[in-house]
Amino acid sequence: MIYGISLILLSIIAVPSLILSKKPNAKELLEKVAPYQGWIGVVFCFWGIWGIITAFLNIGWLTSAPIWWSTLLVGSIVEAGLGFMLGYGLINKMLLSNNEAAKEKAEKIRAKIAPKQGKLGVLGLIVGAWMIIASFMFTVA
Repeated sequence: MIYGISLILLSIIAVPSLILSKKPNAKELLEKVAPYQGWIGVVFCFWGIWGIITAFLNIGWLTSAPIWWSTLLVGSIVEAGLGFMLGYGLINKMLLSNNEAAKEKAEKIRAKIAPKQGKLGVLGLIVGAWMIIASFMFTVA
């Protein structure tokens, strides 16, 4: 359930234009979060990567709870992608400043994902909601 809630919050930060068109008074709140967007993105990128690793470490769930395993994997991929998009500036500045090859590769990945950030954010809202529902429906013990 925590993955679902965090994915919804991350998606809200990632698609401000969609939110502002529905709720104009949300601009003030989004402006307060903007200075921390890079750090939020980095944290969620790593959390998404950890979710992907967790999904593959628990690949046995694929036989006992395939829907939950797939939900965890897709949610983690979306979370890592959105986190990368939001934290790209900070990642580029902190981690990749000395490595030109890694910097170039990260820029190519970002160029592929950037036009899809809005769609990825909407997908994150949907998958996040499904993760919350699925956490109640499918319990892996």
